[in-house]
Amino acid sequence: MDSYLSLSSVSAAAICFYALLGTVFFNRKSRSHQENKTMASSSLTRLAPPSSLPPNCKHQVFPSFHGVDVLENFLSHIVKEFKSNAIDLFIDNNIERSKSIGPALIEAIRGSRVAIVLLSKNYASSTWCLNELVEIMECREEVGQTVIPIFYQVNPTDIKKQKSYFGKVFRKTCKGKRNEEIQRWKHALTDVAQIEGYHSINWFYVKFFHDYITERLIISLFRKNESEMIEYIATDVSNKLNLSAPSSDFDGFVGMKSQMVTMGPLLQLDSEEVRKIGILGQPGIGKTTIARYIFNTYSREFQLSVFMDNIKRKYATTACSDDYSVKLDLQKHFMSQLTNVTDINNFSHLGIAKHRLKDKKVLVVLDDVDRLVQVEAFAKETNWFGPGTRIIITSQDQRVLKASGINHIHKVNFPSDDEALQMFCMYAFDQKYPKDGFEELACEVVSLVGRLPLGLKVMGSYFRGSFEQEWTEALPKLRTHLDRDGEIASILKFSYDSLCDEDKRLFLHIACFFNCEKVGIVEDCLAKCFSDVRHGRRVLAKKSLISINMDWGTIEMTRLLVQLGRKIVREQSVNEPGKRQFLNDAIEICEVLSDDRADSSSVIGINVETYEDVECTSERAFERLHNLQFLRIPGKGVNPQSINYISQKLKVLIWLNSEMTCFPSNFNPKFLVKLEMMSSKLKKLWEETKPLNNLKWMNLSRSRRLEELPDLSTATNLYDLDLSYCSSLVKLPSSIGNAINLQSLHLSFCSNLVEIPPSIGNAVNIKKNSLIHCSSLVEIPTSISTITSLTSLDISGCSSLVKLPDNIETFTEPNHINLSGCSSLVEIPSSIVNANNLQKLDLSNCLSLVELPSSIGNAINLQKLNLSHCSSLLDPWIWRISRLRTLVLSGMKKLVSLPPLPDSLLFLDAEDCESLERLDCSFDNPDICLNFVNCFKLNQEARDLISLTPTNGYAVFPGTEVPQCFTYRSSGSSLTVKLIQKSLGISTKFKACILSADLEGNNFPHWSQASVCCGIMSRGNALTACYRSIGRVIPGHLYTFEVEVETDELTSTELVFEFEIQFDYSLVERPEEWEVQECGMLQLLEKHLENNSEKFPELVREDDGDNRQLLFFLFFPNKSIFLCF
Repeated sequence: MDSYLSLSSVSAAAICFYALLGTVFFNRKSRSHQENKTMASSSLTRLAPPSSLPPNCKHQVFPSFHGVDVLENFLSHIVKEFKSNAIDLFIDNNIERSKSIGPALIEAIRGSRVAIVLLSKNYASSTWCLNELVEIMECREEVGQTVIPIFYQVNPTDIKKQKSYFGKVFRKTCKGKRNEEIQRWKHALTDVAQIEGYHSINWFYVKFFHDYITERLIISLFRKNESEMIEYIATDVSNKLNLSAPSSDFDGFVGMKSQMVTMGPLLQLDSEEVRKIGILGQPGIGKTTIARYIFNTYSREFQLSVFMDNIKRKYATTACSDDYSVKLDLQKHFMSQLTNVTDINNFSHLGIAKHRLKDKKVLVVLDDVDRLVQVEAFAKETNWFGPGTRIIITSQDQRVLKASGINHIHKVNFPSDDEALQMFCMYAFDQKYPKDGFEELACEVVSLVGRLPLGLKVMGSYFRGSFEQEWTEALPKLRTHLDRDGEIASILKFSYDSLCDEDKRLFLHIACFFNCEKVGIVEDCLAKCFSDVRHGRRVLAKKSLISINMDWGTIEMTRLLVQLGRKIVREQSVNEPGKRQFLNDAIEICEVLSDDRADSSSVIGINVETYEDVECTSERAFERLHNLQFLRIPGKGVNPQSINYISQKLKVLIWLNSEMTCFPSNFNPKFLVKLEMMSSKLKKLWEETKPLNNLKWMNLSRSRRLEELPDLSTATNLYDLDLSYCSSLVKLPSSIGNAINLQSLHLSFCSNLVEIPPSIGNAVNIKKNSLIHCSSLVEIPTSISTITSLTSLDISGCSSLVKLPDNIETFTEPNHINLSGCSSLVEIPSSIVNANNLQKLDLSNCLSLVELPSSIGNAINLQKLNLSHCSSLLDPWIWRISRLRTLVLSGMKKLVSLPPLPDSLLFLDAEDCESLERLDCSFDNPDICLNFVNCFKLNQEARDLISLTPTNGYAVFPGTEVPQCFTYRSSGSSLTVKLIQKSLGISTKFKACILSADLEGNNFPHWSQASVCCGIMSRGNALTACYRSIGRVIPGHLYTFEVEVETDELTSTELVFEFEIQFDYSLVERPEEWEVQECGMLQLLEKHLENNSEKFPELVREDDGDNRQLLFFLFFPNKSIFLCF
């Protein structure tokens, strides 16, 4: 290092420094101080687009140089330094030098990630070098190749303007060359001279810092020698190669593509807007992985980027810390990482970030944020950053994101079952599917872990390399202790620790007892245990510790979080389970219930979820559990007499398969909110009236010995009563009317229930009342009509029911009335049409029903009518039901003809109408489906109508051969059609007909839904294939449907159609006998004829040889049919 600096050197260094001043901290190409780098030009170029170089480049660096100037010393030192830094430098002395560069050299240039251009005094004397430079600059422009110029003993300005000695050499080279070629060289030289590079003449080590106290800039300049410059160049190139190297960090990552599809619209990377994006989800679901993927993929498109990981843990603050100190400390770390300044004390106040970043395009990732102050420290306002900045914040707390003003939030959901298995297999087997012999074991582990990616990762890694026997031995223990090494719990517990004490208690209640329970039940059962259980539930949901299943209305917690909660409770007293709040292990429960001396007053909940019985014969099993509030005990192992000593504080009692026949007289359900005694041996609950003011859910279903209910006069808050399958129950108590808040009453399969008390009309809030298969029920009280909130009325299978209430029209809400199987029902009240919201009416198997009220044609909203197996119950008024879409007439044995039907009809099911002969109707809906299976008496006119009804659906009817009106017919499953050229347009429609084979021995499952695949070929080339659903496949039946073919570019006049029956159920193995016996095609020609200013389509047939047949389209008022002659 020289100890003396000339004035000119200092001046040159100063110029270089000021050129660097605006960018030395924040230059995109290097995240560190640009101390050793000078700018070849003071003009700065815009951020280059992300590299689109191939991911596996053949070379790392391509050098372009003039050998005479640099080969002996400078280049040899570069080669040596690059090799020591493991940089692959392309040098091929075997390539013959000429005036033009050949394919091999072009391939080498384009196959390199970095191009170094050693610009020397005589560089322009070589057309080879100039052509190389042109190719390099084109590669930079087209694919984003990194170009680094080194100005070796030459001034960048001389190269840019082609002057001085360099210009003289260049002009000499240009003599005799085409102007186009010269201009390409000039353009390349001008561009390369403006790229930031290295200048060997003015190479200084520039050291400076800003004194914020005196507001002075301290500058030190030192001359550096050539070897140091080469060393720095090698380091710089190495850094650039590292940045441009394709990442394999996420190779094989499952589900990332779908995550990016969702994230794309939120990121909007093309927008100049400064945008904050939140990634929300529970611990271990993959938030950080998604953020890391985005950072690794797009960080090079930003001038600056920083990934602040694990903020919740790394930068934890105490509750007593003031906001300013917390923000300042966090911002110091933020700016330190962003600028690579290790001394965080350089950042002394909160205004620095805004001042330094306001014009910079920055990518910021704040990972695992749990407090608002953290976001405010790092990125409080969007105006702190320059245009195009993206700030990504991951959190499990929705409140923090919302409070930070983030409106663009991606909630990370659980992967699908298939993706979960793939994730597990990637960690366990290093492939996306289980190894042979491990299929069932892998699926069982995934079902135990659930779909939490963190759990899948930990457990997959745990089993990696294990033998099958090791898997089998580990599984029993995993069923109760998934987190063998505590790795998962250590991550999840941070979320638990961040909760307040009340929310922690709620978390434990859900984990130990209320997981997968309905939201309303949880809130009601815990209402008096917490100051605001609803608020606490929302807190847990917003922190992603629970989720709400919107389909079932239940609170759900992942298995790993459940185990965490139970582990926390277990640690309350490891050796004495009776001193814990909750007991979940069957063995420990038996131990506590059998110990007559232990104090178990701490226990508030017992929850046995396994199917094994709890063996406890003591009558005083619950005597010491004074504070027991929640009890779930399946099985028959508990002594029924122990209920005599049950806690008076009990709020939830769930006792499946109980041997008890009646509750003891001292049983006090005063605080009981939920009583569930499914499949019990109860004959009655209790004798006298009990206080049931808090009872909301009572489930006694399948208690087949239950004969009566107790007095329910105090059950004014009862919400749901389930008595289904209580086959010995004869009647309901009149006090049922006191349940004024009752919304669901389940009486299905109460086969001995004779009557419903009139007082039921007082329970005006019932929305769902199921009376399915109450086969002894004779009458429904008229008072039921006062229940105006009923959404559906299902009385199907009430075979003794004789009549319905006359005032049924007061049912204003039901959209579905199901009377199927009411075989004794004689009539339907005419007032049923006044049920304004009625959309579905099922009268199937109402065998005694003689007629329907004609007024039913005025049911303006009726969309589905089922009259199957109702004799010949069909009247001409049917066509007046203007919105009817589905009409089911199957099994109407005496039906001879169909009357006119409404134009709205989409599906007609007349299967097994064995007497049906005539169709006095037409089918005008273009999407209608017609089912006439086993209607063998249909006359020819009816068959023609069915065959040729234009529809996008299908039609099926009995037949032994394809009708003659189909121009082309063939045995087997394929045929060739000659096109009518004059009708060809963009597309052409055909009517297709197939006959399903009727071979002996066929056994067609009645539920086997099928489709027909129609393959279409021209000149041996497949054009397309279309699929048409045809319902069930019935042997000896014809199926018709339409096929449309694009014909505008056909070069042949023939098309080959091939049909294949395919079944929708993978469980159905299609026997070879299920084949197409015959097929037929008819080309549909559409002409537009003007008649009284109206246009009608006319379907005609092609001349078929000597047998000319015409298909006429006959018009009637509002109706039309086809006739085939």
